[in-house]
Amino acid sequence: MSDKTYFIKGAIEPDFIAGQIAGHGKKTNIGAHSIFLGQVREDKLDSKKVKAIEYSAYEEMANKEIAKIREDAFAKWELTCLHIYHSIGLVKTGEISLFVFVSSVHRKECQAAMQKIVEDIKNQVPVWKKEILEDSSINWVDK
Repeated sequence: MSDKTYFIKGAIEPDFIAGQIAGHGKKTNIGAHSIFLGQVREDKLDSKKVKAIEYSAYEEMANKEIAKIREDAFAKWELTCLHIYHSIGLVKTGEISLFVFVSSVHRKECQAAMQKIVEDIKNQVPVWKKEILEDSSINWVDK
C-alpha cells in the first residue's frame, strides 16, 4: 500500500477544487464528472449553533480504507478518475470538508459510483467529528 494521504489540513479551498476540475479538461476520453462537496452545516444543538467541526482520524488506517474504497470503485465501474479528499483539523461552518470527484466515459456510471463511494466513506472510514458550539462547548458526533 502506498503512503498516499487523502487528508487535507483544514478546509478544502475552492481554488483547490477548481484546479482539480480544470486539470481534467485535457483528458478527452471523459464524458462525465460527478462532484460531491460535503459542507459543514450550522446545526443547532440544545439551541446552540455549531460554529465548526474538528475532524480527527487514525490516518494510517483511514488512508488504507479510502484506498480500498477507490480500488473497489475502479473494479465495479468503468471510471477514468477518482479523487477523494477529506479535511483533518478545524473546519468552520460554510466551509468544505469532503471533496469527491469521479470521472467516467458515461454519466450513469459516474453517478452510480459517486452514490456508493460517498456512502462508503461515511460508513467505513474512521474519521471522528467534534462539533464546536458557539459557547465553545463540544459535542462528539456519532457517524
